Amino acid sequence: MNKSYIDLHIHSLYSDDGEFTPTQLVEMCYEAGVKIMAIADHNWVKAIDEAKKKAGELKMEYIPAIEIDCTYRGINLHVLGYGIDYKNPAFNQLGEDILKQELNCSLKKLELTNQLGFDLKKEQLDALSSNGVYTGEMFGEALLKDERYFNHELLKPYRKGESRSDNPYVNFYWDYYAQGKPCYTEVIFPSLEDMIQLINNNGGVAVLAHPGNNLKGKYEIFDEMVEKGLQGVECFSSYHNKETNDYFYRKAKELDLLFICGSDFHGKTKPAIHLGKNGCMNPKEIEELLMKYQLIRG
Repeated sequence: MNKSYIDLHIHSLYSDDGEFTPTQLVEMCYEAGVKIMAIADHNWVKAIDEAKKKAGELKMEYIPAIEIDCTYRGINLHVLGYGIDYKNPAFNQLGEDILKQELNCSLKKLELTNQLGFDLKKEQLDALSSNGVYTGEMFGEALLKDERYFNHELLKPYRKGESRSDNPYVNFYWDYYAQGKPCYTEVIFPSLEDMIQLINNNGGVAVLAHPGNNLKGKYEIFDEMVEKGLQGVECFSSYHNKETNDYFYRKAKELDLLFICGSDFHGKTKPAIHLGKNGCMNPKEIEELLMKYQLIRG
């Protein structure tokens, strides 16, 4: 996959499924040749001050950002907010509200997981979680490391060399804990429209994350979202194949939207994903757009 000097979708340990500190991520981006970056944690903006400071020391462009869970027409989506006034406590309040729900859902996830034919213990998940939230990725990690299940049929696709082994933990999440899957537990997320308004009211630009993942088979509603105020799309994503990248690149051009590139780097939960590798063919074009939208200096 093409490597770009722009990566606008990175997660720190402030995301439940992230691994590295904000400072570590900035240093890792610097080493990887990324010059324009954004940490977009799930529903939190806690990483920004620390990352911004380190990026300034290394003379890198840093864009304040967040990735917000939201819904549109019953579909769970992620909307990215760039250039936001992250000092507004409303952004971290999103994280607090969702954290409470996720804590309530975690034991239900454990129950549903064990109904698949396992006998995981709460202690195994507590060893992986820093805040009591059990993510689908954590269930994947716990099960794949459990000696009792080395030959379990359900886990075979995630073993080395098998069909889902590139990013085994997050693939396990997508296969069993995502919306519509057997271990899905519902969290009530805010609406896409309300989150676009929150981002815009705080000086930011609202961008749909990895649409190839969340809009599978429903690409036609992307235009509706733009009519609702969506201003951009992450057309270049580590999740997308070339055809998906091309489709949303053309849509962005057709609808005159901001288009961006992001690796969605998390660390150990997505080991096949690397900083700056997001399929972007022409980062200069994105850099010019970021200047147009006043997200970076000219």
